[in-house]
Amino acid sequence: MIFHVANEELALSTPQDQCPGRPPSAEEPLDTLLDAIEQRLASAEFVALHKWDRGQPVQDGKRELQILDGVRNNAWRYQLPAERAAAFFADQIEAHKMVQYSLLNRWHSRGRTPDTPRRDLKQELRPELDALQAKLLQHLASLPSDSGSACNQRLTISINERGLSPLMKQALVRATGQLCDPH
Repeated sequence: MIFHVANEELALSTPQDQCPGRPPSAEEPLDTLLDAIEQRLASAEFVALHKWDRGQPVQDGKRELQILDGVRNNAWRYQLPAERAAAFFADQIEAHKMVQYSLLNRWHSRGRTPDTPRRDLKQELRPELDALQAKLLQHLASLPSDSGSACNQRLTISINERGLSPLMKQALVRATGQLCDPH
C-alpha cells in the first residue's frame, strides 16, 4: 500500500499497482522477453515460405545444433547457466517449427502460398535471427529468478493479454514452456 495525502483523487491508501507514476512492475522484463519471442516467431512465415519455395523440410537438425551450441557457448556473457539458455532456445526452435508446420499445412490445403514477398534465408533472415538470439538471452537474463505457480500465473496472464491469433498464442505458450521451471 502507498499512502497519499496530496492527491485527493486517490483513496488515502491505494494499492501500489494502481498508483500513477508507480515504479516499473515485475512483469515488465517478462513482457519485454515475450515481445522478443513474438518477434522471432513472426519470422517463421518467411522461413516457411523459403522452405516451401525450395521444397526443403522444416526440420534442420544441423542448424538447430549450431544454434544450441552457440547459445551454450555464449550464455556466460549474459550470466546464464548454459543449460538454462539451451533449454530456453530449444523451446524457441520448437515453437518456430510449430508455426512453420502449421503454415505449410494451411498452404498445402489451399494449394498455394500467400503473395507475401520472399526474403532470403541466409542473407536476411538468419542474421536477424542471430541478432534476436542475443536480445533473447539478454532479456532472459533480466527476468527475476522465480519459478512455480506464481511465475506460471504471471506468464499465462501476460500471454492471454496479448490478443494473438490462436496459432501465435499456442506458439508463444510452446516457446515459454520451461520459462518458469527452476534450473
